[in-house]
Amino acid sequence: MRIPIIDVAIVGAGPYGLSVAAHALHAGLEARVFGIPMRAWENHMPRGMLLKSEPDASHLADPERRHGLDAYHPYGYGDPVPVERFVDYGRWFHARAVGAALEESEVASVGVEGGSFALTLASGEQLLARTVVLAVGFLPFAHRPAALEGLPPEAVTHSSDHHDVGRFSGRHVTVIGAGQAALETATLLAEAGAQVRVVARTAALAWNDTPDGRPSVASRLLAPRSGLGRGWRSLAWARVPGAFRHLPRGVRDHVVRTALGPAGSWWLRDRFEAAVSVTLGSALAAAELHDGVRLRLRDRSGAETTLDTEHVIAATGYRVDVGRLRVLDDGLRRAVAAAGPAPRLGPAFETSVAGLHLVGLAAAATFGPAMRFVYGCDYAARRVTQGLVRHLR
Repeated sequence: MRIPIIDVAIVGAGPYGLSVAAHALHAGLEARVFGIPMRAWENHMPRGMLLKSEPDASHLADPERRHGLDAYHPYGYGDPVPVERFVDYGRWFHARAVGAALEESEVASVGVEGGSFALTLASGEQLLARTVVLAVGFLPFAHRPAALEGLPPEAVTHSSDHHDVGRFSGRHVTVIGAGQAALETATLLAEAGAQVRVVARTAALAWNDTPDGRPSVASRLLAPRSGLGRGWRSLAWARVPGAFRHLPRGVRDHVVRTALGPAGSWWLRDRFEAAVSVTLGSALAAAELHDGVRLRLRDRSGAETTLDTEHVIAATGYRVDVGRLRVLDDGLRRAVAAAGPAPRLGPAFETSVAGLHLVGLAAAATFGPAMRFVYGCDYAARRVTQGLVRHLR
């Protein structure tokens, strides 16, 4: 039986995958997107979570800009969007901008056959594609501190492992981290009946300012607003991701590591401070099973203390590593050149393997902080589609 061949296979049906699909279809390409729409957002974000990004920075991208979040449900500046509403919005976008081009089947592997890419689906179906766009999101890159490696999931998990935190009601849970994921997960745990402590290396927690919907002219000049927040640097990373890739690698690595650092949303602070205990200025030195988990913490003076807890949640972010792109077969994964663990990408998000593109968090080391957020969908979808058209035609 002849295996079908298509122009573009898009692996992943989150915000980036759906946005690329909408643009590719509009450009007349034979594109199919594989995955459950918004699956990671529905199953790997805690129930009751609110998006940190402003509503006007949370649009999925279609080429005619008719299917933004504001077309689905109007939100004012400063109104946090519930994650459940955002998931519904993604499905609404799929129905209008992608439609039947989406197949609700996971891709098991991507390899190379002749001059094409060979995809095997979880269903066993096989197909060939002239180009592939990996929109695998954040889940493959969940980072856990080395001190927690080797401990079983009954004792230690990552924040992305949880949707229903109610199962921790009545238990003592320690959350590691100081960013929005840590602070909001801790708050939701406490509100669900858990006894919660946050442990962080930082000496003080950072909180974003309450947004000013009508800033003065002076305020706008000193700290202009963008989809990535306030300030000239945030504006630059938001407006010119294409220029970011021309910066020296060391500068790019530093910006991606430090820009828009750990901080909690303004609307979360009162809820957090009323419900969660904190241990600050302490790094996690070691962990072992001991009637739950015993953590050894080291403060800045080098002094060590221990903390016993029933469960640890590492809300310690994500680190891109080509080696974690397990959907690629071994040969193809080795062929993707990397500058350190992150892949090297061209101006159309193309890897060193012609016709293979990466979008979303995996592209942040090349195109900057915008790719860590939904906000980057529009730029990525437009540039990738331009590259696909050039490659195919």
